[in-house]
Amino acid sequence: MTAVETTMTYNSYVIHQEEAYMTQEEGWDRDLLLDPAWEKQQRKTFTAWCNSHLRKAGTQIENIEEDFRNGLKLMLLLEVISGERLPKPDKGKMRFHKIANVNKALDYICSKGVKLVSIGAEEIVDGNAKMTLGMIWTIILRFAIQDISVEETSAKEGLLLWCQRKTAPYRNVNVQNFHISWKDGLALCALIHRHRPDLIDYSKLRKDDPIGNLNTAFEVAEKFLDIPKMLDAEDIVNTPKPDEKAIMTYVSCFYHAFAGAEQAETAANRICKVLAVNQENEKLMEEYEKLASELLEWIRRTIPWLENRAAEQTMRAMQQKLEDFRDYRRVHKPPRVQEKCQLEINFNTLQTKLRLSNRPAFMPSEGKMVSDIANAWKGLEQVEKGYEEWLLTEIRRLERLDHLAEKFKQKCSLHETWTSGKEELLSQKDFESASLMEIRALMRKHEAFESDLAAHQDRVEQIAAIAQELNELDYHDAVTVNARCQGICDQWDNLGTLTQKRRDSLERVEKLWETIDQLYLEFAKRAAPFNNWMDGAMEDLQDMFIVHSIEEIQSLITAHDQFKATLPEADKERMATMGIQSEILKIAQTYGIKLSGINPYTNLSPQDISNKWDAVKHLVPLRDQMLQEEVARQQANERLRRQFAAQANIIGPWIQTKMEEIGHVSADITGSLEDQMNNLKQYEQNIINYKSNIDKLEGDHQLSQESLIFDNKHTNYTMEHIRVGWEQLLTTIARTINEVENQILTRDAKGISQEQLNEFRASFNHFDRVSHAGVSLMPHCSAPQKRNGMMDPDDFRACLISMGYDLGEVEFARIMTLVDANNTGVVTFQAFIDFMTRETAETDTAEQVMASFKILASDKSYITVDELRRELPLEQAEYCISRMTRYVGADGTTGALDYISFSSALYGESDL
Repeated sequence: MTAVETTMTYNSYVIHQEEAYMTQEEGWDRDLLLDPAWEKQQRKTFTAWCNSHLRKAGTQIENIEEDFRNGLKLMLLLEVISGERLPKPDKGKMRFHKIANVNKALDYICSKGVKLVSIGAEEIVDGNAKMTLGMIWTIILRFAIQDISVEETSAKEGLLLWCQRKTAPYRNVNVQNFHISWKDGLALCALIHRHRPDLIDYSKLRKDDPIGNLNTAFEVAEKFLDIPKMLDAEDIVNTPKPDEKAIMTYVSCFYHAFAGAEQAETAANRICKVLAVNQENEKLMEEYEKLASELLEWIRRTIPWLENRAAEQTMRAMQQKLEDFRDYRRVHKPPRVQEKCQLEINFNTLQTKLRLSNRPAFMPSEGKMVSDIANAWKGLEQVEKGYEEWLLTEIRRLERLDHLAEKFKQKCSLHETWTSGKEELLSQKDFESASLMEIRALMRKHEAFESDLAAHQDRVEQIAAIAQELNELDYHDAVTVNARCQGICDQWDNLGTLTQKRRDSLERVEKLWETIDQLYLEFAKRAAPFNNWMDGAMEDLQDMFIVHSIEEIQSLITAHDQFKATLPEADKERMATMGIQSEILKIAQTYGIKLSGINPYTNLSPQDISNKWDAVKHLVPLRDQMLQEEVARQQANERLRRQFAAQANIIGPWIQTKMEEIGHVSADITGSLEDQMNNLKQYEQNIINYKSNIDKLEGDHQLSQESLIFDNKHTNYTMEHIRVGWEQLLTTIARTINEVENQILTRDAKGISQEQLNEFRASFNHFDRVSHAGVSLMPHCSAPQKRNGMMDPDDFRACLISMGYDLGEVEFARIMTLVDANNTGVVTFQAFIDFMTRETAETDTAEQVMASFKILASDKSYITVDELRRELPLEQAEYCISRMTRYVGADGTTGALDYISFSSALYGESDL
């Protein structure tokens, strides 16, 4: 309400004021101004009001119109309430002395902007009661009520609005004016209870006991609030309409009594708000430190495990290591990926909150910066990179070792079976007592043995070669292999020695023998190599094999078919050999030769040849069956390859597409940030729902590894590529959502409109000239790298110029220190927004917090523990007490605390 000129008729005088201190209510019966009851109330109220100030000077008045007649106490009253010195009063007791003193008082009142019309010093000196009361009311208006203003209202309306707000919650109280609204005393009691609930039990007051209520309010105000009793309960209750001026005067005393408490309450609320922000920020810092420590500790424990490349001795143990690594990738690492991403999000959110609340940036403990976490994570992934490849290589090596070891045992068993008893045979002295025919037979038999011995030389060399390869591949039981191989070689050398020795012996007696049975000899010569061929064929037919593709097994099948093609020729050789025996029998029968049934030149009998030939024919179909089973296994492996490739060729491009779509959503400025957030949340949900496809692909990948499938020509995507792409996709969507959340925080905190923010984003995106294409999942495929929204200094300068900034070198250098405080060489979007909205930020400052503490401390430069606990909630009070340092000023008391340094520290500033 604007100031208006108010006219108050008070019997025979009129007071005009430059500023209206109160406005007449419409319909106010002016005849009531002459009511003696009103005059009585004003006398008592104004007298008590004057005495409440005069007692500070050690005096008081008894009769308001008599005691101000000489002007001395009137001047003293004005000096007490204004705090200023008036001109020296006249000491004389003559009438003109009194008039002079009263005029000095009236002149002082006029000097404060109040025009007194029709009030003269003579009326006051003559004891005119109505003139005196009018003058005192003018003083009350000027010095007690004029400064009361709530929400740009006039003094009277401001005081009324204050009363209405304070009493609004109370039952049976409805303050509408300064007369009948106060008759039942409940409004006065509500004012007291609102500010000092310890003084009055409002629930026990009754509306039908107005005198009791008024007296309770008067007594409590006088005893505890230092407000003298200015009214009589009976006068108020028994008057149809109590005097408005008397009620206003009395109520204004409550306003002044409680104004300091409200100021302290406001200061306390501001401090609580600041402390709550600080406590929340400290909690976020502690959570960041805890999460960073746990993540770094997990990385520290995991790296040595991945660095341990000590190979196990058995295939089962190495496969268990591979399974442990799969569990690490599928179970243990994904939550840590989320923790790392959440750690970065928490750090960015905390920095945004600190910046928006005008706090210094958060600096984590040494070694726990986001960059430190990223470096540690990079080290983990570098170690992890080759671990799976090493595991698979070791499994292949152990598979090869097992195969070689089994082959070594098989060949050794065959050789040891053949050599069994050979040393005893070569050591015999049977030729010493043999006949001529027997000697010749022994000689031929020995020649056949030598042929057989030479044929087995290749097997001994194979055994030695396998043992050598097992040693080179670091076979775990190489000692046993070497011992067995050495035994076979030593025995072989001994057999050679014994063979040569027996030959020498037989040759010494060879001249004694002349007759040789050519047929037996021919049989022996043909039977031995054919027998060796059958031994080799049986060995080949039972030979173990290992293949990894259909092409390899097809090669074995082709070789087997070629072998089967040689069987007809072998059967001809068998028939020819068996024909020699038939010829021997025919000659013996023709010439009546009695045969002993034993070929003197060989231990092989026709039955041996037949039996072994039958064994060869039996092994051929078994070999066919074994090869066909391997074909089926390789075909199953091929199906696994195609099954994995079919999914990988869908999932890989899907991840790539989602990465690009997220980039498009984050660059879209046509909609609001909330719309962008909703789109990103929808993308995030779609990505989460897609996780089952990744899990299914992991299952197919595991089946492939369990089947020892190590290559796949049907796809360029490996499981590692899919895993890396999936982790990048999860991290990208989470980071992008966090960036939009921070933009919303910035927009709301800075008070900028969506249109302004869109304009800033459009300008920034125009000069952010690096492509936002995502990282390709394809191996050996390069793609432009995303910069996450950054401008270099030249682009930033061009962006500012396009927005109307006239920049010189010095000014631009100053701006760069603001937007790139760490001298990284780039300007982020968040720094750009902070710069563009820096002047519009509404934040608390250290000076504001100091001013609030100063109010609580009653203008002292320190504050006590009791004051903090009295004015602040317990949690905030103890927070301040635990962090404030001891006040060192000379004016301090015991336990005094330094709130100035504390306020500065909240904002990272030095003491002001």
